[in-house]
Amino acid sequence: MDTRQLKTLLAIQSHGTFAQAADVVGLTPSAVSQQVHALEDELRVTIFDRSSRPPRTTPEGLQVIEMARDILRREEDTKASLRGDQIAGTLMLGSVRTSALNLLPRALVQMRQRYPDLKPNLRVSLSSPLIADVAGGRLDAAIVAEHLGIPDTLRWSPFLREPLMLIAPSEIKVSDPIEMLNTSPYIRFRSPVPLANLIDTELSRLGVVTNDVAEIDTIGSIVTCVRQGLGISVVPHVALQEPEDQNITRLPFGNPQVNRQVGIIERTAAPRAEIIARLHAVLAELCGEHGVNRPARS
Repeated sequence: MDTRQLKTLLAIQSHGTFAQAADVVGLTPSAVSQQVHALEDELRVTIFDRSSRPPRTTPEGLQVIEMARDILRREEDTKASLRGDQIAGTLMLGSVRTSALNLLPRALVQMRQRYPDLKPNLRVSLSSPLIADVAGGRLDAAIVAEHLGIPDTLRWSPFLREPLMLIAPSEIKVSDPIEMLNTSPYIRFRSPVPLANLIDTELSRLGVVTNDVAEIDTIGSIVTCVRQGLGISVVPHVALQEPEDQNITRLPFGNPQVNRQVGIIERTAAPRAEIIARLHAVLAELCGEHGVNRPARS
């Protein structure tokens, strides 16, 4: 098995047929087929089901493709390291679907401008699988909220500590948050993420009985519904950055006001530690007054 075979394999996966992959890698279709057969013989698996047109990737083939991506990424990163290019290669990054996600594309654009040899690869998922993928080396790092289930082998560094806000349509002028929560139609954030649990826990502690009119699983959609007058809700500060949000009534949520944290998780012996540290700094800077500087490694 060599990297030429693996690159050919990924070209087939990306372009769908042996013939199109041949054009990409500069080989004849026959040579591409020979490379795949050699790889299948060496690994003793069938990568493609050739009874269908175009050939369909088998379950075992999908595992080989995942292995190929990992090997080629490690090869690229090693070459960059040997050249002294610490901020280069592919950064495999995960993120939860959080309102802080709107910061991440801006941060990645800045990283790409500063380090043109860096190639971020982003995947959005839930906290638990992201944490598992970082621990297993399938991701270099991931953006997750403060989480109880972080193994000792991982390090979580917050870049954002922000207050939660009770928000209401502009025409609602009630100044008492508890009265507002008990009397106004309420839009509940319903999602299997720490933020939803944080909000519900504080509502329960305050003794509030909400009048739910909707359950929505994205913060951006909740803000839109509040802006349109459907009801009130609780969202993190970072979700209220658009110009059209300036007229939304907002009050501190909780007594004392509740804050949530979002950070980057990585392995304690992270091979891409320098890149992750630079990304953390960019994210903290974009968070403004709510940004959290990265603590020094012990």
